Amino acid sequence: MATISGKRGMWLSSERGEAAMSTESRVAGADPETTMLRERSAKMQNTPMFDWDDARYLIVVAATGSTLAASRRLGVSQTTVARRVSALESALGLRLFERRAAGYQLTDQGRALLPAALQLQQVAERFADAARTAVRDISGVVRITMPEIYATTILAPMLRDFHRAYPAIRIELDTTDALRDLAAGGADIALRLCVRPEGGGLIARRVAVDAWSVYCSRAYAAERGQPRNRRELADHVLIAGGEPAMRRHYREWLATNDLEAAVAMEHDTAVGILSAVRAGAGVAAMPCLVADREPELIRCLPSMPQHDRGLWLMTHERSRNVPRMRATLDFVAERFAGLRGETGAG
Repeated sequence: MATISGKRGMWLSSERGEAAMSTESRVAGADPETTMLRERSAKMQNTPMFDWDDARYLIVVAATGSTLAASRRLGVSQTTVARRVSALESALGLRLFERRAAGYQLTDQGRALLPAALQLQQVAERFADAARTAVRDISGVVRITMPEIYATTILAPMLRDFHRAYPAIRIELDTTDALRDLAAGGADIALRLCVRPEGGGLIARRVAVDAWSVYCSRAYAAERGQPRNRRELADHVLIAGGEPAMRRHYREWLATNDLEAAVAMEHDTAVGILSAVRAGAGVAAMPCLVADREPELIRCLPSMPQHDRGLWLMTHERSRNVPRMRATLDFVAERFAGLRGETGAG
C-alpha cells in the first residue's frame, strides 16, 4: 500500500502512483480563480507573518486596559494574554502597548493598527459563519459497516456528537463481521479488525491496536474475588464465545492457557459476552478499547496486545474526497485518537 497524508494523519492506499494521489494534489490548470489565488499567495510572502488570532488579544487588551481583565474576558490565563501580545509585537516589529503600573495603554502604532484589527475580527467572524454554513450544507447518506461490539459501545457516542456537527448527514449502520466489498458499493466506510487491509483501491488507517485483557464486574469481584494471574482463572467462571473470528482467537487463547474446562458459558456474540460480564455472571477476555470504558468492569490482568492486528478505518479511494465521506472519516479518526489516550489500549 502507498502512504497518503490525510487531514488527521497518515492513510495507506492499495494503489500506487497517480491513483494514490488525493484530488487536492492535482492541479487542474491555470483558471482565473487559481491565478488569483497564486497572485495573492505571492503577495503574502512579502507580508510580515503573524498569528491572526493574536489580533483578538490586541483588541481585548486595548478595550480592558490590562492583561488580567482581558484574561477573564477571553477565558485564558493572564500569562497567555501577555505572551500572545508580546508575540504579536515581535512578529510585527512594533511596540503596540506601553506597560505601566496602571495597566496597558496603546502606543501611537497600536492605535493606528486597532481599526484594522477590528476589521480582521469581523472578517474572521464572517469566515467562521461561512464555515458553519458549509458544514450544515454537507448532506447525504454514509453507510458504515463494522462489528456490533464497536458499534454499540464506541461508535454510538461518536455518532451523537457527529450528528450535532453534521445534522444533514444520515448514517446507516451495518453491524456485522462479514467483509463488505467497498469497491462494489457494499458500504462506504468500514471499521475492521485485521492485520492489514487488502483489496484494490482501498485507503485505510489503523485507529487502534487490538489489545485484550480479562475483565469481571465489581459485583463479581466483591462476591468471588478477581483473578490476579492466568493460573487463578481456572478457579473462576469463564465466559467465552463471540462471532466466528473472535471465537477462533478465543479458543486458541483458552487452549494455550489450558482453560477450556473452566468455560461455564458461551455466547455467540461479543455483545452477549459483555452483557454477561456486566451482570456479574463471570469473567471473560474482551477488547480493552471496549471494556476499559465500562465503569462497572475491572481489568484483572495486564493487556495482551495482538501485535499483528489492529482496528482499521477504511474506504474506497473514489469515496475519500466526497465531502460527506471525508467529514465522517476525519471525525471518526479524530475521536479514536482521543480514545487511545483514555484507555490502556493503543
